[in-house]
Amino acid sequence: MLKLSKKSVGKLMPQEKMYSLRSLEAPKAGKLLARWIMGIGLIVFVILFFPWQQNIRGKGKITALSPGNRPQTVETVIAGRIQEWKIREGQFVSKGDTIAVISEVKEKFFDPKLLIRLREQIHAKEGSLTSKEMKAGSLKRQIKALQAGFRTKTDQAKAKLEAERVRYTNLKSQFERNKTLFEAGNIPLTKYQDIEYKYQAATADFTNAEIEIAQVEAEYLDKINKAESDLNNTLADLFDTQATLAKLYNEYSNMEIRSNQYFILAPQSGVVVKATQAGIGETITEGGAVCTIMPQSNDVAVEMYVRAMDVPLISKGRKVRIEFDGFPALQFSGWPSVSVGTFGGQVEVIDLVNTSPGQFRILVIPDPSDEKWPPQLRVGSGTQGWVMLDNVPVWYELWRQLNGFPPSLYEEPLPEVNNTIKDEKPKKDETE
Repeated sequence: MLKLSKKSVGKLMPQEKMYSLRSLEAPKAGKLLARWIMGIGLIVFVILFFPWQQNIRGKGKITALSPGNRPQTVETVIAGRIQEWKIREGQFVSKGDTIAVISEVKEKFFDPKLLIRLREQIHAKEGSLTSKEMKAGSLKRQIKALQAGFRTKTDQAKAKLEAERVRYTNLKSQFERNKTLFEAGNIPLTKYQDIEYKYQAATADFTNAEIEIAQVEAEYLDKINKAESDLNNTLADLFDTQATLAKLYNEYSNMEIRSNQYFILAPQSGVVVKATQAGIGETITEGGAVCTIMPQSNDVAVEMYVRAMDVPLISKGRKVRIEFDGFPALQFSGWPSVSVGTFGGQVEVIDLVNTSPGQFRILVIPDPSDEKWPPQLRVGSGTQGWVMLDNVPVWYELWRQLNGFPPSLYEEPLPEVNNTIKDEKPKKDETE
């Protein structure tokens, strides 16, 4: 059994006097390193609670907000062969300026006097039309005169027939009475014969009056039918001439318009950036591109594409930080206020349909409260953009990124859509 002393060695011999123990003390470099590690850890811990602005990244290019201010391809309406160029690339043209002159390639339109000849045909047909219209008018007047004459002659014949009928009836009665008296021997033969002669004459006149009515009807109806037949033939020729004249008018108008298409004009003012056809004598098909014109406008915007899963988080008016190709920039996505070389923008348009699978397009315009965009920007240049969302702690953002969660959303997006729907409901009720 060991017997240990209750006296401490440290009381008998102080540690300061022991060289070996003094040599075992921690070095100064280790202490400094520990202090640095603790300081960095403390800084990192503090940074984890700093505010971090979430964002949605997207790439795109510079464009114009209005479709009319975007690059426009000038096309030819008709097929032709380039005869002369009136412009050069990089030249500014005003609306209506001649870009190029083309010549005809279709055999049908080779005749340089085609318009003159068409005009002569039109004049001839117009003269023929006038003559036929006059003939038709004359025939109509002739038919009306025949119809009036027919009515007059018929009325006269009917009146004569009625008079002869009355005379015939009276003489017939007188003849029958005298015949009875003659047979009874009460009147002489001469008187009877005289009455008989008058009766026979009245019978003949009555028959002739009936025949005259039939002759009048036959004569006038034949003339009227012939005049109506001539009128129908004339009207048929007249309508045919009108149809032919209408075709000539249409052909002349088309040819006149086509002759103006030989001069390809600038649809709007701008700079000719590219001629798609080269040289003289090159053939262009209908609808073929001749050149591209870039309108001069300050209506600049950024066409940016974002993922479909990020679209619900974006609303009109959201702030955007933009980096333009060719302009040095340093973007701190979580702290846009300290970014260098980026420019401010705001969301103006959000497409309702996808541009490509999984991609939606948004249009960003300059932020009026931020620095102006560089005037050297060119349509088609590449861009990168960050749509700014809400602020969260740095630790939350790191945790979200590691777990693949979407950004946080505290506000209802697209309020303009909801307001539009609400405004439309009363209008629908009023209509009902």
